[in-house]
Amino acid sequence: MPDALDASAPGPDRRRLALRPGTWITWGVLAFFLLNLAGVITTVLLDSFGTRWFDSWLPGGWTGHWYSDAWREFSLGRVLGVTLEVTLLVVAISLALGVPAAYALARRDFPGKRALTLLFVLPILVPPIAYGIPLATMLYKVHLAGTLTGVVLANLVPSIPFVVFTMTPFIEQIDPRIEAAARVCGAGTPTVLGRILGPLLVPGMLAAGILVLVRTFGMFELTFLTSGPSSQTLVVTLFSAVNSAGIRSTQSIDAMAVIYTGSMAVLLLIALRFVNPTQLVARSAD
Repeated sequence: MPDALDASAPGPDRRRLALRPGTWITWGVLAFFLLNLAGVITTVLLDSFGTRWFDSWLPGGWTGHWYSDAWREFSLGRVLGVTLEVTLLVVAISLALGVPAAYALARRDFPGKRALTLLFVLPILVPPIAYGIPLATMLYKVHLAGTLTGVVLANLVPSIPFVVFTMTPFIEQIDPRIEAAARVCGAGTPTVLGRILGPLLVPGMLAAGILVLVRTFGMFELTFLTSGPSSQTLVVTLFSAVNSAGIRSTQSIDAMAVIYTGSMAVLLLIALRFVNPTQLVARSAD
């Protein structure tokens, strides 16, 4: 009997769950969201391989020719080349400009440092469409909009501050006495940067580069506002295919959507493999 009474009596965990209905609501909303997300992805994936799909749970037949049709119809080979070129250029230029700026913010105190930090954080906090329209207007005035150069310049606006705020914690974790000791031993600035700081900054630069790559690959607003027919990335081409006039096969568009989603998934997996999110905000205790 005591065991039966103990078993029927609510324990601490049961009382805690009973007193927190918000927990069940949160999990229910999360499960509903994930279920809908899985349904959308599965529907697009099945349609990209289906011959026809009207009033049944599954397509009436299966084929893979929609991918080859999409590749030819939307010139995906050229589009992927442009996407890769824009992404790599933005990553390289952002690292070349952002790492020295992060070093200055981490190591130096100078007048206007807080104002400069606020200036760097604005493109990250403000929605891209808010500054994308005036930026595109300026690029059109100097005849750079619609070109590859204009797309790269537009994407650099949020990417350089992103590198700065990613690299600053990594630089702050490096003891400045290491640099001082190297200079005392006669090392010049190029030697300190190349042989002392360079190897220590590689993990941070790798993290920043991968995150900028993912961000640029999926950036829609700035690229859409500044790209032309020959400088569209994959995400802009997908949007144009969905909304442009004319009759197009939905299966071909879904095939292109699967290619874009798969590419983003691969990039995100690579980012999570090499980037520890906690390192982006970690600060040295000293």
